[in-house]
Amino acid sequence: MGVKEQRSKLWKALGELPSFERPVSARLLKQEVLDGVMLETLLLDLNGLELVPVYFAKPVEGEGPFPLIVFNHSHGGNYGNGRKEMIRSSAYLQEPSFAKVLTGLGCAVCCIDMWAFNERSGRTEGELVKEMLWNGRSLWGMMLYDNHRLIDYLCTRSDVDASRIGTMGMSMGGLMSWWLAALDERVGVVVDLCGQVDAETLVARRGLEHHGFYYYVPGLLKHFTTLEIQKLIVPRPRMSLVGRNDRLCPFEGVQLLDQGLREAYAAAGKPDHWQTVITGGGHMETAEMRAAWPEFISRHLVRSAQ
Repeated sequence: MGVKEQRSKLWKALGELPSFERPVSARLLKQEVLDGVMLETLLLDLNGLELVPVYFAKPVEGEGPFPLIVFNHSHGGNYGNGRKEMIRSSAYLQEPSFAKVLTGLGCAVCCIDMWAFNERSGRTEGELVKEMLWNGRSLWGMMLYDNHRLIDYLCTRSDVDASRIGTMGMSMGGLMSWWLAALDERVGVVVDLCGQVDAETLVARRGLEHHGFYYYVPGLLKHFTTLEIQKLIVPRPRMSLVGRNDRLCPFEGVQLLDQGLREAYAAAGKPDHWQTVITGGGHMETAEMRAAWPEFISRHLVRSAQ
């Protein structure tokens, strides 16, 4: 089965989804300069079910088009946070904010409130999981659909370079990053922090309770291993950063995926496009991680067309 067919099969495994052909509309609510970045607050109709609040930031100077990072916020049990994590780091993230660092590299950066978070927290995660299961959907599939359609919108903007799109995030956002890249070939660069979770190892280590209900997709492991999903990213540049003592990312699984991906990237003739960064600490962005990923993004996304 070819990559295109595998990708289609993976989308189908995520449950029933809205049409990928329906139009996406956007409304600008606010534009301001905040902490040295130009910040837009938007409201997007991505899925036809509920409107999606969005932050879009870009450098104050220049017209673009800018390379783009889709930033995926973490979970952390903090349902009031959501996209605010892009402009104000959570306690387990380094400072300054991702918006500040990424615009400083010359990128635009965008983040939505995912289902159940911040301005979309009218229904709880548990309510959404149960309701969607009854209707043949999965919450994870709907989260991925929203981010896929977000890229559709971003590619229409004159200040975005649609040929240079990357994605990154922490924890739930890290999972979203590599899943989104596996499903959407427009994503050219991937950085995931504390999101390298091998499902089979998680089951074997009895680590399922460490992850929220949002991530579980009925029947998924009957069709795909974690490694098979991640191989859909090859040979695009990817950096995966994990703390050695992160209970949410069992280290045996991290090593298993690293070995499999090293072999896959080497076979594709791009061994330098895969990097695993193992640091001390647990489920957090360490100073060592913060020193590593901006250079990776700069090299593979910002300077790639220069």
